[in-house]
Amino acid sequence: MKRNKTAKLVVALAATAALVSACAGDRGGDAVVPSSGDSGNSKSTSSADVEFGTLASPCGAGDAKGATDQGVSDSEIKIGYGDDRGYAKSPGLNKEMSDAVTAMIKWCNEQGGINGRKVVGTNYDAAMTQANAVMQDSCRSDFMMVGQGFAMDATSEQTRVACNMATVPGFTVSPDAANGPMSYQGVPFPVDIANASAWFQMGEMHPDMKNDFTLIGSTMPAIITSLAKTSSMAKAAGFNLKDCGVVLNYEGEASYVPFAEKIKQCGAKGMWTSRSPVPNEFNFFKAVDQAGLDPIIFGEATWYANSAQAFNKDSGLLDNLNAGMAFQMLENENDPAVKQYKDLVTAGGGKTALLGMQATSSFLLWASAAKECGSDLTRQCMIDELSQIHDWDGGGLHATMDPGANIPAQCGLVVALKGADYTQAFPADKGEFKCDPQYLVKTDKATWGTDLNADRVATKYLNPNVITPKA
Repeated sequence: MKRNKTAKLVVALAATAALVSACAGDRGGDAVVPSSGDSGNSKSTSSADVEFGTLASPCGAGDAKGATDQGVSDSEIKIGYGDDRGYAKSPGLNKEMSDAVTAMIKWCNEQGGINGRKVVGTNYDAAMTQANAVMQDSCRSDFMMVGQGFAMDATSEQTRVACNMATVPGFTVSPDAANGPMSYQGVPFPVDIANASAWFQMGEMHPDMKNDFTLIGSTMPAIITSLAKTSSMAKAAGFNLKDCGVVLNYEGEASYVPFAEKIKQCGAKGMWTSRSPVPNEFNFFKAVDQAGLDPIIFGEATWYANSAQAFNKDSGLLDNLNAGMAFQMLENENDPAVKQYKDLVTAGGGKTALLGMQATSSFLLWASAAKECGSDLTRQCMIDELSQIHDWDGGGLHATMDPGANIPAQCGLVVALKGADYTQAFPADKGEFKCDPQYLVKTDKATWGTDLNADRVATKYLNPNVITPKA
């Protein structure tokens, strides 16, 4: 496959992945077609003249032909994407993902589509509880699902695999989806291998506190799984975690004071949370402050978020907040990929955030494979091509990943919040990642939440008809 490879592993920027739905910040579907006057096969822009960051554009005019698979015709490629924006308890949840894919479809079609075929997307709203209904609809018409992120993907994975819906998701949450068959992510988040850079780097930032951190638990099953994985990463980085026994109800507590007192009695000076920056979590940190504690707050990329900035601007209660991630910061507009992402999304009135960059990376990964398939655009060809992409940074949006082998980055950086402003806290050279092979940690099998075969693919929904890469 011909791909433009970044000369440097470390470039300027600022995701995740992380538990993902649950791990990247806030920072019936509608068909998305080219705007009025755009045929979708415009040759006004040649792909030879266009890049996304450091990546040569996979989009452009061409003469690809044939109704080669469901959702593919001489003139169109139908894909599905979406988020949980209709969830009543969190309106607009992860809408930045669909905003990003919408913008990328427009960007691609303005160059002529992919090999001349226009990309037509259906923007689904899973509203947290409707992920399986969305997948059933997609199974009837789409070629693939691309750049989507559904917090309850566990409910749709069986349907997806049964209908051979190949996918390049923006993120996955459930173990069976994270290592699912026929699935390749721009930012891999497998159950068996973790990027523990945040813990190693926190250890460098606070070497005297390796015995003073505790994990804040939750009643949400996905977070329970994530915390078990987090414990493995912390241990690999040399942390001896305190067991303070704090487990918070994901739906909220009548009072968080007893939990704050528990942490105080436990003697923890630092706390890790896999929860998201939402009002209930902010109430917990208010109680922590009332208990007279001033801990280091440490979390996943979900804490790199507008909601955390807004809360801290007035309260200052998150001034000790640190978040680890493998993405460039949105503030780093010296990075061409970050600037381009922001320009494309804001031009369409969309919301920019870390998960939006994650969805963008997955769309570009999908488009790169689709370009190589040419007229032979089938799910089999897509899986063959995707499985061979082992060097991927989304044009510079994030550290290098191995989506073909479902292996995350061995690089990371840490951001810190002060008032309403995020800055890079580690490493010292702004816009650069620190990379180390030891950051990749094999997690305890007991934390996986699923069984994997020899190819590291979840076996729960495997069937004889599943599409696998051909040699």
